[in-house]
Amino acid sequence: MAEEKNDKINLSEVKGIGKKKALELEEAGIDCAQDLVSKDVKEISNKLGSAEDTIKKYQKRAEELIKDYEGLEEKGKGDSLEEKKKELEEKAKELASRVEGEEDIKDKFEELGKGREFLVPIKDYLKTGAYIGTKVITPHMKKYVYKRRNDGIANIDTNEIDKKIKEAVKELAKYDPSEFIVVCKREAGWEAVEKFGELLGVRIFTKKYPAGILTNPKLPGFFETKMVFVCDPWVDKNAMNDAKRVKSKVFGLCDTNNYTFKVDHIIPINNKSDKSLNLVFYVLAREYFKERGENIDVKKEDFIPEEYDEE
Repeated sequence: MAEEKNDKINLSEVKGIGKKKALELEEAGIDCAQDLVSKDVKEISNKLGSAEDTIKKYQKRAEELIKDYEGLEEKGKGDSLEEKKKELEEKAKELASRVEGEEDIKDKFEELGKGREFLVPIKDYLKTGAYIGTKVITPHMKKYVYKRRNDGIANIDTNEIDKKIKEAVKELAKYDPSEFIVVCKREAGWEAVEKFGELLGVRIFTKKYPAGILTNPKLPGFFETKMVFVCDPWVDKNAMNDAKRVKSKVFGLCDTNNYTFKVDHIIPINNKSDKSLNLVFYVLAREYFKERGENIDVKKEDFIPEEYDEE
């Protein structure tokens, strides 16, 4: 095991911890991934001034990284030195190709965005990974895809993301907060949706949506709504199907692997990342109030409490 052999894993290798955050952790007495996992969440939170949920995410990713290292170590026990070397060289080439391809696409997006007025700086779409899709591209989402990366991952066109958010907001602003609901079963979006619901006064459903609550008047919690906003048409399909049965409109955050048969207003975006979801709900909240002429200050840090780390 990595800890038994005292093979320390650099903090900067943990997903989400960039050089800046790694230095802060080291100053707090945490100098490797193993240390991060072993320390108390509250203690780290107090030392860094970071949210406990953020520290928990770092610890979870550090645990996953340690397991990956241990798996590689176990796998390599019976291999010869030459085989290990060859395997590492191949992985290095693949990684270099992937990074190069992604950086090229980021540069291209920035170039294509010049002269356009975006709702947020284009770098925010890039840093949060809002443009990163999946290896699957459905016929419905093909028109929003810019191109595939070298590793097969589809990249959503940032111009399309911004354009469709603008279009969606104009329609969204036609609804009073009491006239629509937001549904998000995926854990990555719970924090953003809860903040969105708190700011707008919108009814939200996270973790679980009670199927039939919009269609069956006999249910104790039955109510009517004019619109249902889903964070993933597949994961939140029960809410979407209920909305269609009662002829309510559906707004949806759609990734490249989504089918959009029942979605009236599509926002093409990475709907699996917490950073991406935090960003889109921040923009939707801010623009909703602007569109309705309400002078309510929506702060970016309310949705994204820390600066984006380099990954």
